Amino acid sequence: MRFIDVKEITGIVKDLCIQACTVANDSLVKSFRESQKKEESEVGKAVFDQLLENIEIARNECTPICQDTGFTVVFMEIGQEVAFTGGLLKDAVNEGVSQGYKEGYLRKSIVKDPITNPVNTGDNTPAILHTDIVAGDKVKIIIMPKGGGSENMSRIKMMKPADGIAGVKNFVIETVKAAGGNPCPPIYIGVGVGGTFDYVAYLAKKALLRGIGKRNSDPKIARFEVDWLDEVNKLGIGPAGLGGRMTALDLFIEVFPRHIATFPVAVNIQCHANREKSFIL
Repeated sequence: MRFIDVKEITGIVKDLCIQACTVANDSLVKSFRESQKKEESEVGKAVFDQLLENIEIARNECTPICQDTGFTVVFMEIGQEVAFTGGLLKDAVNEGVSQGYKEGYLRKSIVKDPITNPVNTGDNTPAILHTDIVAGDKVKIIIMPKGGGSENMSRIKMMKPADGIAGVKNFVIETVKAAGGNPCPPIYIGVGVGGTFDYVAYLAKKALLRGIGKRNSDPKIARFEVDWLDEVNKLGIGPAGLGGRMTALDLFIEVFPRHIATFPVAVNIQCHANREKSFIL
């Protein structure tokens, strides 16, 4: 058994929050440059220039890539041979978020009591925490700041099994079309299929973590990812919604077994910044 003091978790979460909001992943920059070459619209090409310049400024000056530093979504893969000491894991994660958003001068966007008393919590807590128990004695922590603009454009639908894969495809395309320029394209699209009403939304968000250009291990699903991405990029929404070919830079599908009478589908749209940082403890 490996014992980990939750204070270590707090420190890691704090650093990851700042890094995720200010330093774009190299894979994202590479995707921008490759997509700019494919973009046929001159306005679209110019938008990519601005996005790349913005990323460079954020990295050099340690300022947010986007002013909306998001709802902090935390994914943790916890080895079953790990035991946490010194307090509650959830409290340690929230303390890390609080410290990161304060020390990093990141915008605090979370309001408590959303219906009766929508007052800002002042430190971007609480975080959304997803945990998965895995083999081993390591802990992987992933931070995904999720902006409100892209989250607003996400959708879920309890389809009928008879709708089939064609129905899923149509729902994905319709969701992106309805979103237009609102989620700050070029976007990334996470698609979840199966499970239950709540779990399919989790699948769609988790799909966004797979990594740009990495396909589903199932060859048939991988083909859907490529084909649907191509269909999305025929919509003409383009970078910043100003028209062009590159509406989306990637599309990921994650699936889970479903009930014979259900066919849940969720689409989680991510903005162009696609912020994410991880650490293995």
